[in-house]
Amino acid sequence: MVIPNCNYGENGVLVFGDCGLNENPTADELSEIALSSAESFKHLVGNEPRVAMLSYSTHGSAHSEMVDKVIEATKLVKEKAPDLIVDGELQLDAAIVPEVANFKAPNSPLKGNANILIFPELNAGNIGYKLVQRFAKAEAYGPLCQGIAKPVNDLSRGCNSDDVAGVIAITAVQAQ
Repeated sequence: MVIPNCNYGENGVLVFGDCGLNENPTADELSEIALSSAESFKHLVGNEPRVAMLSYSTHGSAHSEMVDKVIEATKLVKEKAPDLIVDGELQLDAAIVPEVANFKAPNSPLKGNANILIFPELNAGNIGYKLVQRFAKAEAYGPLCQGIAKPVNDLSRGCNSDDVAGVIAITAVQAQ
């Protein structure tokens, strides 16, 4: 996602995962989505990834199986990549707004500065990216398919010619 006139993420650049493929990933699958997204961010943007594992709960403010899945996925990410800056479960505002993070998640290593947003399931991810794309007039590239041996990407049926050109450019960078 490239959001014009935006201070969130990396000057308006964020990776959203998964917004197009995995309907209801397990905690382990969600952890792999987070790791792949961090790798993609590093490769495409060149900056340090800061991963937020999103939920409707922040650090225990609610309890359910959906929240537990995000908590478990966050734990797995930390085990698999101990040097990666990651936190969860976090509500979106605690993930990207420092003032809110200071109140809701004062011990978060993200401090409200996430540049990668991992959604707990496809409904949330797809709705979230389309909201940002349309309301903020953001450029939404992808879905970028991760975890495959060769670069493979997709396009939304609602894309335009600029989106096609952008995904082609990203695919070319991935192929290098």
